[in-house]
Amino acid sequence: MSPARPSRRPPAVAAVLLAAGMLLGGNAAAQPAAPVRIAYVDWSSSVASANLVCAVIEQHLSRPCELIEGTADDMWRRVADGDADAMLSAWLPDTHADYLAEYGGRLDDLGANLEGTRTGLVVPDIRVGRQTGPSGARTLQTDPIQSIADLPAHRHQLGGRIVGIDPEAGIMTATRRALTEYGLDGYRLVAGSEDAMTDALASAIARNERVVVTGWEPHWMFGRWSLRFLDDPANVYGGRGAIHTMARRGLADEAPALHRLLDRFRWDPAAMSRLLVWIEQSGGNDPYAQAERWMRAHPEQVREWVGK
Repeated sequence: MSPARPSRRPPAVAAVLLAAGMLLGGNAAAQPAAPVRIAYVDWSSSVASANLVCAVIEQHLSRPCELIEGTADDMWRRVADGDADAMLSAWLPDTHADYLAEYGGRLDDLGANLEGTRTGLVVPDIRVGRQTGPSGARTLQTDPIQSIADLPAHRHQLGGRIVGIDPEAGIMTATRRALTEYGLDGYRLVAGSEDAMTDALASAIARNERVVVTGWEPHWMFGRWSLRFLDDPANVYGGRGAIHTMARRGLADEAPALHRLLDRFRWDPAAMSRLLVWIEQSGGNDPYAQAERWMRAHPEQVREWVGK
């Protein structure tokens, strides 16, 4: 909930498996299994988890894997309709509460694959200038914008905008509620992409200017810049949450080994952050290769997921 990336196609391993199946001709028993379809959104966390699990599926279950990109609503709907086998990016209990209410009855919730998430409005941790204290020492003043409730008084300094991401994301729904809850009548919520949001953040930081963006953890931007969440006294964004894995109904019976892998897939924010940083440092051009790098660095955790 992430930079716009080039479209993902089935990785090279999948292509090799498919080509091998074609060479076997009419031997139906030797035909490769249908690709595992994982739905995801172009958010950094979703890109990371989808590519990692896809790599594990291909290299440890010997099945081709296809990543299907769409909006958050697309992701939930495709798995509920059986057009995708699973998704790894259900932000619960708050951010995707509306999607859970609409589609949850047609999905199998395999539980949290990562705990400790947070969403809200984020600002650069900018100090407002240096002054001399009573002792003559130079001190830093605290930024007067500490809470979402402070935003109305600082509308002109902030350009009257909150920079968001894709309009259907759960954090955008929450932010539209925040505009009403906190009386942010003079603000406009700018929809776009995660890439556009981080670009706006980078530009403001380079100019030592204030900006408000929709943000979440885990995300690589917290490792790159000094950022902080604005207090949310009305609890619009909820508290700490988790990212859940959702599978289509019937998958456990049709592909028990795949279902077990998806059910066992667990990692923590620190582990995800390492992959997020590697993908960002590489320019986001080949997240699958960075997922393979992560697998090589964490063989014991991968073995836990695949049961070896």
